Amino acid sequence: MQEKGSRTVAAAALKIVASEDRAEEAVIKEQLLKNGIKAAATDFGGDFIASVNKVLERAIILAKREGIITDSHSEEGGVAGAARDAMSQVMQKALGLNIGGKIAVARSGEHIAVAVFFGVGMLNLNEVAVGLGHRAVVSIN
Repeated sequence: MQEKGSRTVAAAALKIVASEDRAEEAVIKEQLLKNGIKAAATDFGGDFIASVNKVLERAIILAKREGIITDSHSEEGGVAGAARDAMSQVMQKALGLNIGGKIAVARSGEHIAVAVFFGVGMLNLNEVAVGLGHRAVVSIN
């Protein structure tokens, strides 16, 4: 199957991160796989400042567990870098507040995208924040 480009992989990450529930997520994941894109998402929440490192770690663990990346330094670094970019895009809204939502990782060939989709705020006074990061990683395997 032909490798998808960075724009397609980024759109896939955004699509799965914005899914309503696990059932919809599973359907999207299956559709993407048929089109040559591996993708997965996981929920996350907590204080933004305390959560940044945990979000990066969770993105790497998710990508490895779902077979999106291998256990290589360059692929782990690619996910971490893309996740950091995505988190930096929501920082202005989230600094000092709580976040709750999802993190998603998508990949086709050398293109890896990480998307975050969070509610940000206190109690029920939430704002929405979306971030997206991309890296190109060449597998050595």
